[in-house]
Amino acid sequence: MDDMSDKSQKLQSNEEVIEELTKNLEGSCIKLDKNLTDDEIRFKLDLTDDSWNVTDKEHNEDNNGDDNVESTDFVEENIEEELKDRDLLLTEPEKETLKCEAENLKQAGNDFFKNNEYTQAISQYTQGLRTCPLAYSKERSILYANRAAAKAKCQSEKDSAISDCTKAIELNPSYVKAYIRRAQLYEETDKLDEALEDFKKVLTIDASHTEANHAIRRLPPLINERNEKLKTEMLGKLKDLGNMVLKPFGLSTNNFELQQNPADGGYSVKFKQNPS
Repeated sequence: MDDMSDKSQKLQSNEEVIEELTKNLEGSCIKLDKNLTDDEIRFKLDLTDDSWNVTDKEHNEDNNGDDNVESTDFVEENIEEELKDRDLLLTEPEKETLKCEAENLKQAGNDFFKNNEYTQAISQYTQGLRTCPLAYSKERSILYANRAAAKAKCQSEKDSAISDCTKAIELNPSYVKAYIRRAQLYEETDKLDEALEDFKKVLTIDASHTEANHAIRRLPPLINERNEKLKTEMLGKLKDLGNMVLKPFGLSTNNFELQQNPADGGYSVKFKQNPS
């Protein structure tokens, strides 16, 4: 009998524990109308996500070092797919309201940028991109370009900044500032040919653009200098390889002379039995 009593007490204790663990679940759940469609339910859940919170203090506190930026680039293709689904459920007034919210986030990002708080600026621009409806291409283009400017200030984010510039240009093909920003980033990352192409593109939109005009004169000599350096390095490596292969035959690359054909710029090889 005592054993049965003990088991009953243990069972009661377990029930009490379960009740304690579950008693607050109902209050913590999001109450949704049972008549809502699956898309409407997902939309409501999206709106309760913490990432929509403009004053995400904890996020800002965790990312207060400009040189060690955690990636806040949440607006990938899958996110844009979610935005497409969300936008289908929005009325025009709701879209306009979200556009205004995105504008406020952009302004907040601009303020952070002016104060050299680039991580916080990136976060605000990202929130703006998560908020602004896809229909507003110009506004989204500016958010991408501004986020690129903030990322450009962070050494580890330059490639991501280039991607943001590209996205801004896709949304607004005549966006001169985005082309200029991407060209500058290309040059900073030693992609001189790409930088030159962007500066040339700017001149097709604005022929009087000062920086672009200077760049198309400044970059070609740098590109030629780089190419000559690369060619010299390549020929040096080929010569070392050639000497290694020819050595067993009592020959070296000195037995061969490259002669350039003035007509087409190509090269031919001339053999010399006794090189001087």
